[in-house]
Amino acid sequence: QVQLVESGGGLVQAGGSLRISCAASGRTFSTYAMGWFRQAPGKEREFVAAISRDSGSTYYAESVTGRFTISRDNAKNTVYLQIDSLKPEDTADYYCAASIAPSRQRAQYDYWGQGTQVTVSS
Repeated sequence: QVQLVESGGGLVQAGGSLRISCAASGRTFSTYAMGWFRQAPGKEREFVAAISRDSGSTYYAESVTGRFTISRDNAKNTVYLQIDSLKPEDTADYYCAASIAPSRQRAQYDYWGQGTQVTVSS
C-alpha cells in the first residue's frame, strides 16, 4: 500500500512557475513508477507526465512538453512536477499516482493522491 499526498499548488500569474510535490508513505516508493495527471473543471482527468522507478525514463503529454518537468527523489519518497511558462489552461487539480510501470493510462495506476489545486490567472 502506498499513500500519496500532494502539496505546493496555488494561484500563479500566467508566465510564472510552480513546483508541486507528492510525498509517498512506506518503504516501497522506489518500486513504483509515478505519474502526474490533472483535471480541469468539467473535464476528464488527463495524463500530464510519468517517470520510471529509477528516473531513467520520462514521458509527457504533448500539451506540456517543454514546459513541465517530472523528477523524483527516492531517498525522500517524493516526486515533483516543475511547471514553467504557466498558461490559464493549465488551471486544474493535479494528482500524483503510483503504478508498476510508467503509463499514460489512468487505469494503470493503483494509488492516487487527493490532489492539489493550481490556478493560473491571465
